[in-house]
Amino acid sequence: MGSQEVTNWQGKHVTVAGLGVSGIPAAKVLHGLGALVTVVNDGDDERARAQAADLEALGVTVRLGDGATLPEGTELIVTAPGWQPDKPLFTAAAEAGVPVWGDVELAWRLRGLDGREPAPWLAVTGTNGKTTTVQMLASILKAAGLRTAAVGNIGVSLLDAVLGEERYDVLAVELSSYQLHWAPSLRAHSGAVLNLAPDHLDWHGSMEAYAADKGRIYEGNRVACVYNVADKATEDLVRAADVEEGCRAVGFTLGAPGPSQLGVVDGILVDRAFVENRQKNAQELAEVSDVTPPAPHNIANALAAAALARAFGVPPRAVRDGLRDFTPDAHRIAHVADVDRVAYVDDSKATNTHAAEASLAAYESIVWIAGGLAKGAAFDELVARSAKRLRGVVLIGADRALIREALARHAPEVPVVDLDRTDTGAMLAAVQEARRLAEPGDTVLLAPACASMDMFANYNKRGDAFAEAVRELGA
Repeated sequence: MGSQEVTNWQGKHVTVAGLGVSGIPAAKVLHGLGALVTVVNDGDDERARAQAADLEALGVTVRLGDGATLPEGTELIVTAPGWQPDKPLFTAAAEAGVPVWGDVELAWRLRGLDGREPAPWLAVTGTNGKTTTVQMLASILKAAGLRTAAVGNIGVSLLDAVLGEERYDVLAVELSSYQLHWAPSLRAHSGAVLNLAPDHLDWHGSMEAYAADKGRIYEGNRVACVYNVADKATEDLVRAADVEEGCRAVGFTLGAPGPSQLGVVDGILVDRAFVENRQKNAQELAEVSDVTPPAPHNIANALAAAALARAFGVPPRAVRDGLRDFTPDAHRIAHVADVDRVAYVDDSKATNTHAAEASLAAYESIVWIAGGLAKGAAFDELVARSAKRLRGVVLIGADRALIREALARHAPEVPVVDLDRTDTGAMLAAVQEARRLAEPGDTVLLAPACASMDMFANYNKRGDAFAEAVRELGA
């Protein structure tokens, strides 16, 4: 059912599940289209009541404190992406034959509502690296002179991008597994799955269900399904996808690329996918030094972004210029300072083991600051793979014992400082302990492999505390 099949929203009974960054815009858009909108929300706090009052002033019905009951007459549910599929609301919807869309699905179906030709979507998902890759992709597309924006899970709201006055030639779209779960009819121009590692399994129920939701990004792709050569699970998702005739599988690798791949040769990012006679020819795109920072996982992000841009017909020079123009967000493997010939690096965004492993792989000799909320993660594999790089470890946070036990099993010779405190001041103590363990030429790396909420409001605040503690060292 495309957007043209839902041409008349007038009087359609739509329930929006959840107030928040996606629910409120969805409710306003649907109300503006003439739908009879009811918003249901589990919470009933002061913030929710203020949001409800704003919507009710427009004529939207809001039910606070009851997100479980299906409002009578509901013909469609539009849900916030974080609502779990096993919620009673969705069970009731299934029994009543009511479809459930996410905000991405709604945006996809509303494309072209104003009669304009919709902008194609270049879509990115993966356990880690999504935001950086989408921002790199948008930078490359802009360098090619295209009107674009980084949208979806970041940046501009998808609904704004689809319905706003700004016209785009193409959209760089970040999609989470939650969003893909609720977007059954999405059909991107080209899509990429960067990597797959256990994450959000409490939401999806199993690794298989998580991977299947990630794999939805490939469904109906027209030009390219971009996968990670080093992560076979991503290629398996391409094989399982139902794509348009002529769509190609395009791999990216940190090694020398084979035909239909992008890779690295002698410090050069090389394309052997979007060239004539790819069996014999290759196209230079950029140098590794054009990527900031040039850590292995970030070079992989750049290759994935380049593959999607090349699938859209972007010339090689735009790939180079776009990568040179790109500046990563804060708290993503960001160099804070050098103190006494020791580098201090903030990768507070490394909130799971997969991200932390990629971060640790970027340095040779590390004093690692780790810990926080584990979210059910196990740390044996991460520690075993990274042990040879560790000069020492400083542990903070509620679940630090899990990492300490993995270190005892797989890196018993590495000195460990276990800070038995979870107050925010623990970060200063952690940095001071890391300084004591470090030697000239080492990197003190904050890559917690855990969520931050036991000690900090979010990973940004955690990274800010680290940077502030480092500045105190150098003062």
